[in-house]
Amino acid sequence: MRIEPTPGEVYMIDLGFEGKVRPVMIVSRHDPNAPRALVIAVPVTTKYRGSKYEVAMPRVPWLRERSYANVQGLESWETVELQRKIGKFETSAIAPVKEAIRWALDL
Repeated sequence: MRIEPTPGEVYMIDLGFEGKVRPVMIVSRHDPNAPRALVIAVPVTTKYRGSKYEVAMPRVPWLRERSYANVQGLESWETVELQRKIGKFETSAIAPVKEAIRWALDL
């Protein structure tokens, strides 16, 4: 079965950091006709360093701690790498993340 992630969904994925599985938030548009089974996502972390690359996310019951979207970690992954969906942020929470991505990429 093909996974079709949508913006704001959070999935667990092995990022290769010390062999740990971490949450990432999908930021790419939902495109069922995309030529490749790829998504663009940012890591969701509890480590806050006070930079403009980090966006505070709302508290949600499916994340144990206060979390931040790290737009400096923007990366694409194949959808088969997404291990399991743990939740989804509301559209209003995604807008500041997209704005931070525009800032980070100087768009």
